[in-house]
Amino acid sequence: MTNPFENPEGLYHVLMNEEGQYSLWPAFVTVPAGWTVIRERESRQACIDYIQGEWTDMRPRSLIVHQGSAIEA
Repeated sequence: MTNPFENPEGLYHVLMNEEGQYSLWPAFVTVPAGWTVIRERESRQACIDYIQGEWTDMRPRSLIVHQGSAIEA
């Protein structure tokens, strides 16, 4: 059996959590708690392209907020 996260022929979702972090997720696997589907049932490459275009700051949202308030202080 191949790894379902690396199947180039599979369909995937793009997930996001409350920290603004993204995940590539096989469409047939139950979405874990704390994650929301933001793009549904696309090719693996389309999902990867979307994530690469959108997730330009790898820091969790809470760290961005914390660092922003530290700069203002």
